[in-house]
Amino acid sequence: MQNAELTLTQEWDKTFPQSEYVDHSKAIFHNRYGITLAADLYKPKRAPVDAKLAAIAVCGPFGAVKEQCAGLYAQTMAERGFLAIAFDPSFTGESGGEPRYMASPDINTEDFLAAVDYLSCRDDVDPERIGIVGICGWGGMAINAAALDPRIHATVASTMYDMSRINAKGYFDEADSAEARQAQRRALAEQRTHDYAAGTYGRAGGVVDPLPEDAPFFVKDYYDYYKTPRGYHPRSLNSNDGWNAIGTQSFLNQPILAYADEIETAVMVLHGDAAHSCYMGKDAFAQLKGDNKELVLVPGAVHTDLYDGGGKNAIPWDKLQAFFEQYLA
Repeated sequence: MQNAELTLTQEWDKTFPQSEYVDHSKAIFHNRYGITLAADLYKPKRAPVDAKLAAIAVCGPFGAVKEQCAGLYAQTMAERGFLAIAFDPSFTGESGGEPRYMASPDINTEDFLAAVDYLSCRDDVDPERIGIVGICGWGGMAINAAALDPRIHATVASTMYDMSRINAKGYFDEADSAEARQAQRRALAEQRTHDYAAGTYGRAGGVVDPLPEDAPFFVKDYYDYYKTPRGYHPRSLNSNDGWNAIGTQSFLNQPILAYADEIETAVMVLHGDAAHSCYMGKDAFAQLKGDNKELVLVPGAVHTDLYDGGGKNAIPWDKLQAFFEQYLA
């Protein structure tokens, strides 16, 4: 097991300001497929030198990079006493994996498990006190990881998407038919043939730009984050040319929340009650069992408000801190 050599940006290039209360450094680790992942590590400056800290791994949103809201979550939790990492998933950002800009329900769930591997083996982490945060599409992956790996003692799915559901049924389940799915399969099969003949992968495009006047609100919501100084980052797929057109093909046939009801450890599903995606958070929570499961709805918050607060302090940091302190005690 060896990490590949990655070229990592050393200067501060995040979409949020650096905290004076946190030490920041770069880290790498590998998953079981041999892909080396890049992470930003945030550690509270006040932590005693020999302390074994509770730790949190953060990833998401789907098509974002660690310099965006995953890093904000990680740094903020480090300000509150946790060691935290924000990592780029396989095939994206500063992480390894070829070809670029592919997604996989298996490999991307594995990325979370690999982060737990890494944290478990750090001298400054208590391996019995590890949690994860998945944002947007990685919220669903986080729940899947928690169902698979009991080393994850506390999980937060924030403003979550179920990427299998979106791919198989469309937004708001409006394309939930065999005919619609078969049309997708035909289009993806045709794209695969085209890509193979061309020797390169066509990109699906990130958030639409320029923004049409008649765009649905959720598209405007994404534009407001990914295409403006608020959240734009040059390595972000959503801010630029998006995933490969065939990058999410496998989600069509591979549900990721099938065993969510068997998660024994703590889970918080966090959503804005005005988010277009809130139905996915509520439905995911309905699958969970046990008195250590919590649904937190933020009044008036839309989807991207839980990326960075949306200018109205929409992220309930105190609730997140209390949840992790309770279940990573």
